[in-house]
Amino acid sequence: MRHIFIINPAAGKSDSRQRIYQMAHGLREHHDLDVECMLTRSPGHATMLSRGIASQGGGVRFYACGGDGTVNEVANGIAGFENAAMSVVPIGTGNDFLKNFGDDAAKFSDPENLWNGPAEKLDLIDCNGRQCLTIACSGVDARIARDVHKYSTTPLLDGKGSYIASLIVNFLFKGIGSHWTVTMGKEVLEAKDFAVVAVCNGRYYGGGFMPVAEAGMTDGVLNTLVVKKVSRAQFARFVGPYGKGGYRQFPQFATCYTAPVIRIQSEKNDIVTCLDGECSTSSDVTFRLSNKKLNFFGPTGCSPDATRRI
Repeated sequence: MRHIFIINPAAGKSDSRQRIYQMAHGLREHHDLDVECMLTRSPGHATMLSRGIASQGGGVRFYACGGDGTVNEVANGIAGFENAAMSVVPIGTGNDFLKNFGDDAAKFSDPENLWNGPAEKLDLIDCNGRQCLTIACSGVDARIARDVHKYSTTPLLDGKGSYIASLIVNFLFKGIGSHWTVTMGKEVLEAKDFAVVAVCNGRYYGGGFMPVAEAGMTDGVLNTLVVKKVSRAQFARFVGPYGKGGYRQFPQFATCYTAPVIRIQSEKNDIVTCLDGECSTSSDVTFRLSNKKLNFFGPTGCSPDATRRI
């Protein structure tokens, strides 16, 4: 079994490379493991590295050392390969994916808890051919996520603080609604103006916001929260409960669906979509359930649905 640490040297607010090298060396020395460290050089490089190694065959375990973007890239590289599994060593600023594990998230910082941990299959979200682990969102929240990087370098702002700063700017100076056609399975929704379409496999994004508390990563179901266009006053009342999974308090404009296929279409090239923190823009987006697509390993006894509320 190979153990590959894929390290994003740009992740976080400090250089963590030496710390990761020491962790890898510890596994090699204490457990006689075949361990290698690889540095990413550019966006997409982690996907290329992990896919190339997984396609060679043979058992391999990857450790995604970075933030949510690095985790997403490694997942895209190994999704569908039965011989490959991945875990996470968090060195990013947000690390929303690990929040799904609740109190056990802290255990991922030490590979001694990971290297021989059990593997399980996680669902993913396919978005126009790219995989997403936690939440794929389109609308005002995606625009907020796209602009978070403008504020993440501010020393006084943590991950959630940067998200709130971006939220305030988008809320005050940019429109909330978008004119789209949204299809859930075979049902075309009657509304034409939408604020948010959040396709949830996991529960956290934006530094800890949780739109759908009942979303599970192993249940074979996508929970899609659709929010119609609202006024600024309504949005201001909605955003707090929304971030805590309280969308049911607003049935007049927030509805959760469980369709396995979701499509958003626009006459303009204005659909900003955010996948695990990485954003793109298009005029036509289709989301599909990728059932049990990813092999993931972690500390014994931990669960990606630890914080799930039914």
